[in-house]
Amino acid sequence: MDAARLLIELAGEAALLLFGLHLVQRGVERAFGAGLRRVVRVALGSRLRAFLAGLGLTAALQSSTAAALMMGGLAAQGALALGPALAAMLGANVGTALIIQLLSFDVRAVFPALLLLGWMAFRRPAVRQREAGRAVMGLGLMLAALHLMLDSMAPLAASPTFREALHLLEGSPFPSLLAAALLAWAMHSSVAAVLLVGSLAGTGAIGPQAALAMVVGANLGSAVTPVLAARGEARDPSRLRLPLGNLLNRLAGALLALALLGPLAEALRALDPSPARLVANAHLGFNLVLALATLPLLGPLARGLERLLPPPPAAADAAAPRYLDPGAVSTPAVALSNAAREVLRIADEVEAMLRDASAALRRADIDRARATARRDDVVDGLHRAVHAYLAGLPREDLSPAEVARLEEIRDVAILLEHVGDMVERGLARHATRAARRGTALPPGLAEELVGLHGRAIAQLRLAVAVFMGGDAAAARGLVEEKESWRLAERAAAARLGACTDDASAATARLALDVTRDLKGIAGHLAAVGHPVLEREGMLRVSRLRAAPAA
Repeated sequence: MDAARLLIELAGEAALLLFGLHLVQRGVERAFGAGLRRVVRVALGSRLRAFLAGLGLTAALQSSTAAALMMGGLAAQGALALGPALAAMLGANVGTALIIQLLSFDVRAVFPALLLLGWMAFRRPAVRQREAGRAVMGLGLMLAALHLMLDSMAPLAASPTFREALHLLEGSPFPSLLAAALLAWAMHSSVAAVLLVGSLAGTGAIGPQAALAMVVGANLGSAVTPVLAARGEARDPSRLRLPLGNLLNRLAGALLALALLGPLAEALRALDPSPARLVANAHLGFNLVLALATLPLLGPLARGLERLLPPPPAAADAAAPRYLDPGAVSTPAVALSNAAREVLRIADEVEAMLRDASAALRRADIDRARATARRDDVVDGLHRAVHAYLAGLPREDLSPAEVARLEEIRDVAILLEHVGDMVERGLARHATRAARRGTALPPGLAEELVGLHGRAIAQLRLAVAVFMGGDAAAARGLVEEKESWRLAERAAAARLGACTDDASAATARLALDVTRDLKGIAGHLAAVGHPVLEREGMLRVSRLRAAPAA
């Protein structure tokens, strides 16, 4: 019964530690996420700057795994070259070791003050202060969890049976390494795993050699998580380059550390005999030596990984998403940016459909009309991918601004998918029927319809600009342009009413159908500007006048 209670206590304290780590990551990302990404982008020039950027990013996020997923997303999008990305990961590993250095000191008396200060900041109305308070509270919870762990481990460490079982690991470093690697992988955090190893060493439950082997194992385990996250991207093996390169670096360091385990343990004990400090120094020394040894070799390693994991061929499925990185789901700002970029691809496909429909109608080209209709499959596939990606984002972790942006991205994707359907079921079919019937458009009318298609394409581009920039003047122009389509529809209807023979009536009816479809497309595109106009108070609720009094 006592053993079961102890296991439950340790599991709950580990959960509290991970929850505090989650609060730190989420608070820092929401308060300073955009600034952190700008810092990483600035660090693209040299490996040393990338190394320092990775160190600072991990110090802010309190997790090299979170930093790896963020940098992996940037590298997958082409915003970060592989060499600097690998250097940034070395910096992230050293950043994790510096966090362990700080937490290895006796700072248990600090956590009540951190919780109080964090709660006071969290109650502030300003978003940045509130999220910074969330991060400070998370740090306080991490320290509280460590304090509870030490108290829970004290009676366990005094147990002769437990001590005898753990001391058996002293002469078997590989089982110790494997156990710590599994622990770090399960926790998704080398910080939590190394802190737990420090707690075991601090109570005397494990000796120096076993502690050193477990530190090496925790480093390996935390490098496995990003590899498994990128492994799901079977369509693009190049996404594995960065996490696999980081894992290979740590594996080489682990083999070297195991070969020199005895002398290293003695040297670390001579540096500081405190078991908790020995674990922290081992973690820092491992990552520092690994960074210094591998920084000059990152060029050949990057070239080897690029040859081993080439990008997919250019002729890949057009409906396959390019920017929806699953690893970025834990970083909402990056994930929303990825989804917005994929929506831009949908807009490009819709614009190509409008352009091809215009050419097919003008030239009576039935093959081009059919190809235009087939493009809608690409639009539908991308829309489904964006919808599924956005549905996978945890709403409870999003700020109000991020929720609003998510809904805006989703609504624009739906609107563009509807526009694609209207081109397929309307404009492309009109062009197909005209080609089959041999309905020739008079030169003047053909140019007029080409001009209407051009206006629709211009309105689509303006809608994209409003979607990306949120400019109120552009949104107003988008809605105002919608009104001008009424005049075009009236002119087409008047032309049909003036026809006196069947041939001219068939041509005029075709022009009216095309104009009405383009007017409907313009109405959908104008809706992209509605959220911006609503935020600015520039949109009326209804066009109807108030009902007269009874």
